[in-house]
Amino acid sequence: MPSENEIRRLDLAMLYELRLMFVESDKENYTKQEILTLLDQIATAKK
Repeated sequence: MPSENEIRRLDLAMLYELRLMFVESDKENYTKQEILTLLDQIATAKK
């Protein structure tokens, strides 16, 4: 079982991936559905 520190690092890595998706996009505003889709893409890639 991963330690709390490892879990925290994984959480931060996922947030950073999401941040990069926003930075690399030309869009300035996102809908709730678009954000959920991005989160789903990250989660699916981690399976």
